[in-house]
Amino acid sequence: MSTATNPDPSPDSLAFIPLEANPELLTSLLHKLGLSKALQIHDVYSITEPELLAFVPRPALALLLVFPVSATYESHRLAEDSTAPDYAGSGSGEPVLWYKQTIRNACGLMGLLHAVSNGPARGFVEPNTPLDRLIKASIPLPPPDRSALLERTPELAAAHQEAAAQGATAAPDARDDVDLHYVCFVKSGRDGTLWELDGRRKGPIARGQLADDEDVLSEKALLWGPLQFLERGGGDMRFSCVALAGALD
Repeated sequence: MSTATNPDPSPDSLAFIPLEANPELLTSLLHKLGLSKALQIHDVYSITEPELLAFVPRPALALLLVFPVSATYESHRLAEDSTAPDYAGSGSGEPVLWYKQTIRNACGLMGLLHAVSNGPARGFVEPNTPLDRLIKASIPLPPPDRSALLERTPELAAAHQEAAAQGATAAPDARDDVDLHYVCFVKSGRDGTLWELDGRRKGPIARGQLADDEDVLSEKALLWGPLQFLERGGGDMRFSCVALAGALD
């Protein structure tokens, strides 16, 4: 099958236990890998009610959406990916750092990596940490080599395993088929582009330009991002969001 038809890692690929969308757990994983404690993951209680959005410190540097992979969504993905080329970007001039997912059930980790590898969040990665070394090693590589690098980075696997075991609910097996998926939205620090970053897609997707005073939780970003997924949800309401933003005192 082509990547547009079946973008998921093969059944015999390396597999991780799926991550629960738990802000405390995700924050702990990022800090363990080398993100400054000046940032943390926050629950986003609503993407339509301003009074609930106000609980998240601003600016929000990345938004992670967890959504059900429905037939309606897959139809949309197939149509959009069918005309898109396989992404081959690399190097310091790349508009955004994107990782193709080749590890089964690692979409949560991919979302976190996309969140901290791009935009202002990258400046909060502590020097000489696993995250710092991974990002620096990834920049010059084409996507297939980046994926291979993730697979052979033991610090990632160890930190992920530790975090997955700390979830509030019983974790599925690493080999289980899971129909919930993470996608990350970030704002480029270069030109304000809102990027949709998903290792199941054929590459990063530019969704529009945000103004200097807009972030990933602004009205336009939510309209171009997670609200589009809700429209394609097919009535399944298993959606949740978390955001990467400043740590609370």
